[in-house]
Amino acid sequence: MKIKHSSILSATAFALLSLSGVAQADGRLCSNATLRGAYGFHGHGEILGLLDSNNKLHPFASPSTLDDVAIVTFDGSGKFTRTDFGMINGLPKGGQTAFNPYQSGTYTVNSDCTGIMKQVYGSGGPVLAGVETDLQIVVSDDGTLIESVVYRAYSPASGPTADGTTCPPNCEQGVQEQFEGKKVLVYGFR
Repeated sequence: MKIKHSSILSATAFALLSLSGVAQADGRLCSNATLRGAYGFHGHGEILGLLDSNNKLHPFASPSTLDDVAIVTFDGSGKFTRTDFGMINGLPKGGQTAFNPYQSGTYTVNSDCTGIMKQVYGSGGPVLAGVETDLQIVVSDDGTLIESVVYRAYSPASGPTADGTTCPPNCEQGVQEQFEGKKVLVYGFR
């Protein structure tokens, strides 16, 4: 009886390894379905200034330091919701005193496990509606880890820079921010 169970387990393990090898040989390691469920994120960085139409940075007199924690819940089909709490220069972001659930976005995971996320703040929270953060992402550790860097950030309004540049509607900010997300495991299940 033990031999029969061992044979079944060995055959199952071989089949799973073979299937994963086929997917890797075809270069199809990831897809939108790789991200499903809740991920705990933390982020750190700086808001440096405003970018003009020539992509030239106009620095603020002092950059703003950002620290953020969030839960991002992916649907496996290219959409997500986000709840966060952040600090900018030692003060709660947007004056928030609790987590802000008014955020959503879209994502695309390429077959090579790179991709993008586009996150937008909605109305009802302490951050101006329409603030958008776009991230380049890499998915690793069997889909349980997301490393990301912000490559574009838009804001409906912002203060002037050191050289007097002001923010037209939906201006782009110059940022240097990174976020890392780890799959939330409950009792060892993914």
